[in-house]
Amino acid sequence: MRGLQFLAACLTGLLIPLCFTGPAVVLPAIGQALGGSPTQLSWIMNAYILSYGGAMMVAGSLTDIYGRRRLWLTGLAGFCVFTFAIPFAPSVLWIDLLRLLQGLGGAAAFAAAMSSLAPLFTGAARARAFSLLGTTFGLGLSFGPLVSGWMVEASGWQSVFYTTGIIGVLGLGLVAVSTRHGQETVSGTPDWPGAITFTLALGLFTWGMLRVPESGWHDILVVTALLASGVVFIGFTVIERRAAHPMLDLDFFRDPGFLGVQVLAASPAFLFILLIVILPGRFIGIDGYGALQAGKMMVWLAAPLLLVPFLAALLTRWFRPGSLSAVGLLLVAAGLVWLASGFAQGGGQALHLPLLLIGIGIGVPWGLMDAMAVSVVSPERVGMATGIFNTVRVSADGVAIAMIGALLATLIQHRLSQAALTTPQEALLEASSRAALGEIHTASSLLPGFESLLSQSYAASFITILYVLAGLAVLTACAVYTLLRVRQTQTQR
Repeated sequence: MRGLQFLAACLTGLLIPLCFTGPAVVLPAIGQALGGSPTQLSWIMNAYILSYGGAMMVAGSLTDIYGRRRLWLTGLAGFCVFTFAIPFAPSVLWIDLLRLLQGLGGAAAFAAAMSSLAPLFTGAARARAFSLLGTTFGLGLSFGPLVSGWMVEASGWQSVFYTTGIIGVLGLGLVAVSTRHGQETVSGTPDWPGAITFTLALGLFTWGMLRVPESGWHDILVVTALLASGVVFIGFTVIERRAAHPMLDLDFFRDPGFLGVQVLAASPAFLFILLIVILPGRFIGIDGYGALQAGKMMVWLAAPLLLVPFLAALLTRWFRPGSLSAVGLLLVAAGLVWLASGFAQGGGQALHLPLLLIGIGIGVPWGLMDAMAVSVVSPERVGMATGIFNTVRVSADGVAIAMIGALLATLIQHRLSQAALTTPQEALLEASSRAALGEIHTASSLLPGFESLLSQSYAASFITILYVLAGLAVLTACAVYTLLRVRQTQTQR
């Protein structure tokens, strides 16, 4: 039964990358079929990320309260229902809503799956199990874009969601067969005030950042949302300090090792998942690729995750996980600089090896951080720890997409403004926002006669973004190495 339960966890884990790669590839097709503003289209990605990340922490606590099996089954069932409903949505707004609900189900299922693995394995076996789980992620990230692109061209964007739902149904059946009633001790009460305030703070921040490309940084709603997010987050920390059964034990963050793992958890959002989301838009909307061709390009980036996480786990016999993770992040930094050079040279085959190096680099911490997340806490706190870890990991995805999307649009707008165009500010904001999503033809229609300037502004801004991400990778590598080194020194004392 342990093998079937592990397979069920892997299938549940496979759903996560598919919920990123599939919509990222089909976003242009959905826009053509149903229309929608740039913000509405962005929420097809961010609605899932927001609800998934916001619910993950409380879902981790709920596994300790209601039991892993019950939450796993309930979460997967809800996920499947909402996934199968998406192809029938009459508008982008309906898809946004269904993606929000889909994320809630996915969070519950994955939190239960993760916490169920910790008691099944110990020591080196646990590291191997979590590295195989990382390989499952790699499977979805490697072939998700390719398969999604093929399905879009063969049978339409709806088929991507049908396939994801079918995988969810298979996972649901395996969970029902491989897990049993009455094997867990459950106790406690849900921390609903903490869950609501955390999700609200995250939602306000993400919504505010997504408004920046269309409305600018000085928009009253943007400023209000970002300030309110900070206030609500402060309220969240106060609630957690006073709660009898908090969903987030803030004392965890006094441990340098735990803090280092959370920094590591956030790194793939900015250095990998972000590329999974924005590169298909660039390839399809800017470079003129078809969905299938864009999917083939993304394989160069994601394919290393099929093998590297497992190899990284083997290397822990000789090297510390923190050191390996830092080296992997430095490889990502080198790959991002190389990728910027490849785009400057015209793209095409010049992008293959840089994308491969980024995938190899991020694959190293990818195969190590799940096991590290459960190894820095006591066994009875695994549910909460995995909830925090996955909340940071997934919430960072939404934050990264919103922040870098806003930065890209702002850079494009700045370069257009420097050209002393007489176009109204509203048109510049709209054109910059559309271009940041890869909708260069729509952006060009808003600035007739300046198509070449718009393309040049996008190309230069995109390269700047890659350099910014490379610098972030170096800083993250230093932080992870230092924090985990401090914890090791304290443990040895």
